[in-house]
Amino acid sequence: MISFENDYTVGAHSEILNRLIETNMEVLSGYGNDCFTESACIKIKESCGCSNAQIYLAVGGTQTNQLVISALLKDYEGVLSADTGHVSVHEAGAIEYSGHKILTLPSQFGKIRGEELEEYLKKYYADENHEHMVFPGMVYISHPTEYGSLYTRKELCIISQICRSYNIPLYIDGARLAYGIASNETDVTLKDIAVLSDVFYIGGTKAGALCGEAIVFTKNNMPKHFTTLAKQRGALLAKGRLLGVQFDTLFTDDLYYKNGKHAIIQKDKMVRILKNAGYRFYYESPTNQQFVIIENNLLKKLKEKVSVSFWETYDENHTVVRFATSWSTMDADILELETILKSL
Repeated sequence: MISFENDYTVGAHSEILNRLIETNMEVLSGYGNDCFTESACIKIKESCGCSNAQIYLAVGGTQTNQLVISALLKDYEGVLSADTGHVSVHEAGAIEYSGHKILTLPSQFGKIRGEELEEYLKKYYADENHEHMVFPGMVYISHPTEYGSLYTRKELCIISQICRSYNIPLYIDGARLAYGIASNETDVTLKDIAVLSDVFYIGGTKAGALCGEAIVFTKNNMPKHFTTLAKQRGALLAKGRLLGVQFDTLFTDDLYYKNGKHAIIQKDKMVRILKNAGYRFYYESPTNQQFVIIENNLLKKLKEKVSVSFWETYDENHTVVRFATSWSTMDADILELETILKSL
């Protein structure tokens, strides 16, 4: 059985594991007050081109989203998100659990449009009863989106400017950011993300780390006593070194970028194989996630040998499934997939 189910099916990159072993017996302060976390933050700031960034390392994506959104919003505010956004669909109501409503916008393969965002905000403030409604307190987008789609720099500039004009922060979920900035079809860099957002996070879990996400506040806007807020939400790791060592390694010798590029190279190979085998794409993304329409009986046979993710029902006879490559996808996996598809 080979797996193209997602981009976190294996443990961690060998360089990270080796570094964790090498530093294992060093005596260090807890809660992120260690030399590796400090070094990681310096390297991340350099990569972002944002010397005054404030950085906090958290464990996982849902934890990160809940922490950032709940810390930035006032009690009466909600967060604007694509209707397909991760916080809206696949986080088990974590944001609502923190007391904040998700205000959804229509999306196209995961992306929201600046025009529709501005129209929502205009209508909200034009409503004379808006004081009785949930205030739109921030905008959440992911890059890449849940469909692997990417915003162009122009699109991000438009959304960013709208947020500025309404004085609300733009938060970018970067769970798969490594694969977004490595795409051959993007004009967005990590430095662009830092300039255009108010806060974003660099995903480690899906990019070679055992776990970990680096939250980056870009405008000297980290909420006061953020560590205390994190602890209240169960997001303060006593052995913060575990995150520090991993991000310090990811941002040494461009490992983070190399991991992203590897997944894109393997994605291109996988796409060619799927097309040559006659498979139809629901959405062919520029990143590591690919969405394929498969006849249900054929899918049953495929799943006997290949692990893929259910995405959605296409019609009564077909299903959309996701194939994903990652930093760990080997040429042997691609060749085996080709052999299996030919045999079905």
